[in-house]
Amino acid sequence: MNEILTAIANRYSCRDFASTPLTDEQTQAIVNAALAAPSGMNMQPWHLIVVRDKALIEEYDAAGMSILAAAEDQTLHQRMMDRGGKLLYNAPCMILILSNGSGLASIDCGIQCQTITLAAQSLGLGSCIVGMAGVPLNGPRADEFKKRLKITEGFQFVIGVLIGTVISGKEPHELDYEKVTYIG
Repeated sequence: MNEILTAIANRYSCRDFASTPLTDEQTQAIVNAALAAPSGMNMQPWHLIVVRDKALIEEYDAAGMSILAAAEDQTLHQRMMDRGGKLLYNAPCMILILSNGSGLASIDCGIQCQTITLAAQSLGLGSCIVGMAGVPLNGPRADEFKKRLKITEGFQFVIGVLIGTVISGKEPHELDYEKVTYIG
C-alpha cells in the first residue's frame, strides 16, 4: 500500500495528546498541506487560525466546558466528562477552519479538514476533528475569544482540528462495507 493509503487506513480520532508542542517545521508542513487542499473553482473560501499558545488553548477549553456544564441538557457535558473532562483533549495545537460562507464553502472546508488530518498522520502525529471547538465562540466570552483568535470579519467557524503527539494509540474504526453499493 502506498504512503497516502497507509495514512488514510491508520488515521483515527486521537483523544489522548501529549503536551509536547509541534515543531515549527511540523506546523508549517500541515499549514502548507491545508493551503494546497482543493476547492471549487479554486475559490479557497477559508481562513485558518493556528493556535499553539497552550495557555490560550487551556483557557478556551475551560470556557467551553463551563458552557456545557451550564447547559440544560447535560448529555454533551457528561460525554466530555466521561472522556477526561477536556473539550480539546490536552492538544498542543488547534486549527480552527473558518469559512466566508460562500457557495459550497462548507464542502471545501471539509476537504481542507481531511487534508489537515492526513498531513498530521503522515508526520507521525495524531489528530481529532472537533466541532465542539466552536462552543466557546457562542458563549458569554465569544467576542473576547474572537478578538484574541484574530477571527476575521465575515468569516465563521466551521470545524476545528486538534493535532499533537499521541500518548496511547487506538485502532482505526472498522470498515463497514454495508454502506457501499457497487454498480457495474
